[in-house]
Amino acid sequence: SSVPAGISGHKSDQMLERLDRDVLSKKPDWMTLSCGVNDVWHGAKGIPLPQYTSNITEIVTRAKAAGVRVMILTSTMIGEYQDNENNRKLAAYNAFLRQLAKEKGCPLADLNADMQAALKAAGPARRGNQLTTDGVHMNPFGNVMMAAGVLKAFGLSDAQMQKARDH
Repeated sequence: SSVPAGISGHKSDQMLERLDRDVLSKKPDWMTLSCGVNDVWHGAKGIPLPQYTSNITEIVTRAKAAGVRVMILTSTMIGEYQDNENNRKLAAYNAFLRQLAKEKGCPLADLNADMQAALKAAGPARRGNQLTTDGVHMNPFGNVMMAAGVLKAFGLSDAQMQKARDH
């Protein structure tokens, strides 16, 4: 069974503060960690990269020490255009997440790469949002992309992924 512990709008400092209460006390086998968009998107009220790296490293370290396996998800996008200011800033946060996953031996769901690939496939003539309702929050297509990214990170083969899509 799953224990939803995400809170809309939360940033890495808030997630770290409630890690024991909302996650570790429930003794899960796995935790999926998705954090970064709000840390960047909230601008001056966001979390600068050095503090973010410290917060996320502590979350992963404490979870693993408690026997929880951690899957790290890269942050999707802030607006469906990779070259905007927020996404250029977010790139450093995602680069850190990719490196941390390697260092800590955590599976990585590279949702940012998946999202960029999906938007590139839509082509330059695309109009409006393809994967989100507002540039940040996923629409049904975005939800499917995210779910597929997590399943792929859990090790599902292409054939298993196709079978899941057919149902």
